[in-house]
Amino acid sequence: MTLLDADEPPALTDSTEPATTQGLARTNWVRFVGLLVTLAILVAVAFLSVAIGSKQIPLSTVWNTFVHYHGTDDQVIVLDLRLPRTLLGLLVGMALGIAGALIQALTRNPLADPGILGVNAGAGFFVTIGVAVFGLTSIWGYIWFAFFGAVVTTIAVYAIGSVGRGGATPVRLTLAGVALGALLGGVAGGITLLRPEVFDQMRFWGAGSLAGRPMSVVAAVSGFIVAGLVISLFVARPLNALGLGDDLAQALGANIIRTRILVVISVTLLCGAATAGAGPIGFVGLMVPHVARWFVGPDQRWILPYTLLGAPTLLLVSDIIGRIVMRPAELQVGIVTAFVGAPVLIYLIRRKKVSGL
Repeated sequence: MTLLDADEPPALTDSTEPATTQGLARTNWVRFVGLLVTLAILVAVAFLSVAIGSKQIPLSTVWNTFVHYHGTDDQVIVLDLRLPRTLLGLLVGMALGIAGALIQALTRNPLADPGILGVNAGAGFFVTIGVAVFGLTSIWGYIWFAFFGAVVTTIAVYAIGSVGRGGATPVRLTLAGVALGALLGGVAGGITLLRPEVFDQMRFWGAGSLAGRPMSVVAAVSGFIVAGLVISLFVARPLNALGLGDDLAQALGANIIRTRILVVISVTLLCGAATAGAGPIGFVGLMVPHVARWFVGPDQRWILPYTLLGAPTLLLVSDIIGRIVMRPAELQVGIVTAFVGAPVLIYLIRRKKVSGL
């Protein structure tokens, strides 16, 4: 099974799918070239993330940190502060982007996103409970609370959105997710205000931030995120079939129950680890899959790799902007993505026709 098969046409570009949903790139060769360009942009942005900060460090010093390390103050800043921050941004961006793409494909909801559906808020709420009630301070302690919160919130949002006639429509799921996320976020905020020691520990994490995370945090979340990404590779083709409806997917041989279980496991691992590492960050999983779908069409075998590269690019660019606009102070990356993502959400809601799923 491969995501990129240049000799095989995308699964949803035959007569069953309107030509208007095939995407801007009409051939696999164009899609592959675009993927390489996206990769090059990500590499460049990652280098800028290491090079740019509240303190100006010459590019030659940044380069020598990895080539000729001498332990100077500037090199320590690059290696111990900026490098872990960049690596965490790469992992968290990939996790949130792929989670958003999987949720959109599974629910056929173009407005789905781990933040909008309340998954990140649920994970964050249970992390707050773990820190405030059980006194957990290590990521190895509260990361399990993040996983549990992601699962519980996902189930709760789907259950609430399914109540009444019509079932779990995209609008109902979105409203249920926003309402539940606001509730859990408000309760978590109240807990941190009532417990000042918790607030001091959670204030930057609660806003969604990549700053101040040591390499131990990167190591703690990397295994779970990689596992979630690997699982997502195996559901790309079945999700293409599910996009045609459950009945036709079964006729095409797709195992619907297994696909949904794998998607839930993948989303739980991705959202739980990303939230535990960087806090609740919204809109990354909403915007990037839409851009990818606009360019490559509805084939998940192309949407997922484009999202895998595009989401961390967006997150790192937002983090760089947060470092620059208030220098020498910083603006948390979760605030920057909200400034960008909120208008995008409003635009998508007002559109009469969203990118085909």
